[in-house]
Amino acid sequence: MKVVRILVCIMLLLFPFLSAHSQNISWYEVAPGVWKGLVGTPETYDLLKAAGAIPNLDGLAKLGKAEFPLPQQLIAASLNDGKTQLRIPLLKGEQLYGFGLNFQTVHQRGKILELHVDHYGGKDNGRTHAPTPFYISSNGYGVFINSARYIKVWAGTGVRKDSENFPVPKDRNTDKTWSSRPYADAVEILVPAAGVEIYVFAGPKPLDAIKRYNLFNGGGYLPPRWGLGFTQRVMTRSTVADVEKEVATFAEKGYPLDFVGLEPGWQSKAYPGTFTWDNNRFPNPQRFVSDMLNKGIRLNLWLNPYVSPDAPFYKEILPLTSSHTVWLGAIPDLTLAKARGIFFSQLQQDQVAIGISGYKIDEVDGYDHYLWPDVATFPSGLSAEQMRQTYGLLMQRYSADLFKKRNQRTFGLVRASNGGGTSFPYVLYNDYYNHEDFITALINSGFAGVLWTPEVRASKTGEEWLRRFQSNVFSPMAMINAWSSGTKPWSYPEVEKQVKTFALLRMQMMPYWYTEFAKYHFEGTPPFRAMNLEAGFNQEPKKEMSGTINLEENPYAEAISKEIKDQYMAGEYLLVAPMFAGQLTRKVVLPKGRWYDFYNGAFVGDGEVLIVNPGLDKIPVYVKDGGIIPMMPPMLHAPKVGEKADLEFRYYGEKMGTYRLYDDDGETFNYEKGQYSWREIKVQRTATGIKGTISAPEKNKPNTIGKITWTLMTK
Repeated sequence: MKVVRILVCIMLLLFPFLSAHSQNISWYEVAPGVWKGLVGTPETYDLLKAAGAIPNLDGLAKLGKAEFPLPQQLIAASLNDGKTQLRIPLLKGEQLYGFGLNFQTVHQRGKILELHVDHYGGKDNGRTHAPTPFYISSNGYGVFINSARYIKVWAGTGVRKDSENFPVPKDRNTDKTWSSRPYADAVEILVPAAGVEIYVFAGPKPLDAIKRYNLFNGGGYLPPRWGLGFTQRVMTRSTVADVEKEVATFAEKGYPLDFVGLEPGWQSKAYPGTFTWDNNRFPNPQRFVSDMLNKGIRLNLWLNPYVSPDAPFYKEILPLTSSHTVWLGAIPDLTLAKARGIFFSQLQQDQVAIGISGYKIDEVDGYDHYLWPDVATFPSGLSAEQMRQTYGLLMQRYSADLFKKRNQRTFGLVRASNGGGTSFPYVLYNDYYNHEDFITALINSGFAGVLWTPEVRASKTGEEWLRRFQSNVFSPMAMINAWSSGTKPWSYPEVEKQVKTFALLRMQMMPYWYTEFAKYHFEGTPPFRAMNLEAGFNQEPKKEMSGTINLEENPYAEAISKEIKDQYMAGEYLLVAPMFAGQLTRKVVLPKGRWYDFYNGAFVGDGEVLIVNPGLDKIPVYVKDGGIIPMMPPMLHAPKVGEKADLEFRYYGEKMGTYRLYDDDGETFNYEKGQYSWREIKVQRTATGIKGTISAPEKNKPNTIGKITWTLMTK
């Protein structure tokens, strides 16, 4: 390290133009394993301030202390042309993950990106719904840039002539090892501001750094139980009668349903919106909402925040809006308390107060020709760029407050988020509809501190419909978004039986999903995450598990040299490998350790590359050795507050299994006052089967567990 310091000093002497602009970085440990670095004069408005993120200090303390994971003296900063340049060292063996919600790639080293809130346009270039300026290194640390600006990133692409790791130039004419992309030893970042906050999160493992990042942003959101049930969004101009018929048909056919989404037609006018009910389609909203709640159905309302001249508060809010419009609607400056008061009071009085359970917040992302231009002005004085980067955060934050004040949890949809938004009750979605890319986005969501749903809308064939539906069940929000198509779960008769089986499976698995989201909240562990975060993933295989393809013909090296972007971990124990339309077989890469078939408990392999042919009835899902999956009966609605559900604990494998099952009332924020419990589950094999135990319920704590049964899946 002493040699490195000497080299740095020599570089500065050789290149005095660097020292003229270089900046000291002042580092402060702000939580265990979390450091903040200050460069120049950071702007007063940033991502964390926009989100109002409050660190979960208890959770961070439980992760324990750690050493600063990088050589601080090699993290460099400089100010040039009113912009901040950052340079963070990068070793040859490192891979990078993150930089927002990407759809086509998991490995980010070698990318050049501009992190810019936008509707995803089919290319991983930084323009996306959640361009979170946070990245993870395979060496076990994370870096977050707390700026509400369009941030440019060169993720190991630029080679400085003064680099101590400068590669040896090669002759392309004679040397076959010549590369058009030589090794670069840094991540370089350009922030268009005269200062910035930079945060570093220690590991020691990549997943530990992600946990620290999530907890620093408040921890993941814990949805109400009904939010993890099944969702149907109805067609745009649906009426009371249409919704009532749809709800009744779900019940008659025995399909689960917990909340229904109403699209723009619930408003008297939309694009821009009035935020008031349409009297023809919904003549008595309060009665309608009450009737739905009595049937166990919550209602979720679509909106975008652009105010029609026909809105009842238009004149009052107009002075507090931008110079430009969106679809000719006024854009409230949500950084102003007065503007928020006017806008959200309408939502509170007209919707939340009568029992509406949540929102779908649309069009806060882009494209550029939809949203305001960068030359727009806002009465707060914030730039159009800063508003673009944070408008999704602001809408999430202040709409969530409406429900928090009522001690009522919500769960909804949003089109844009960013750093700081981990604790918000929203799942991202978009209009891009590539199934394979949806799964890659689900994987990348775990690096970005957001949630993503590979929603189902419509399909060309029954096979495609089933494949989309199956993977949707293993995601944060199981949803059909039929706003345009009117599609139902049973719309493809040839696969209706399988679709219903998976819809009910979603409900059966609710205790598992609910516990995994509790871990997201209390411990920072993403409920859906990449394979490289799973222990034992990069091992050598024992053999290729296929009757027709051997290791020599299909080497494991080929499987792992390319990024794994079509399989993922779901919770503590499950590995999910979706099938896509037209696929008869697929490759599944198992981490080291014994794995078992989710459906029948059979042993499938230990570190192998599987070639599987599951048929149409299921997609490959595997459980690690000792896995315990809590299941409940396939109810058509999530359990109500105080309602007990019988639980079946399914055990897989050979070694002793342990699991911590979370419990609370399922709907309120009383868990923040200590009204929750973790029940310790243990299972071990015996000569005749298994022996399972569960810790006693805690006195004066919620207990929603009814009768308990134990099932040995691996015979």
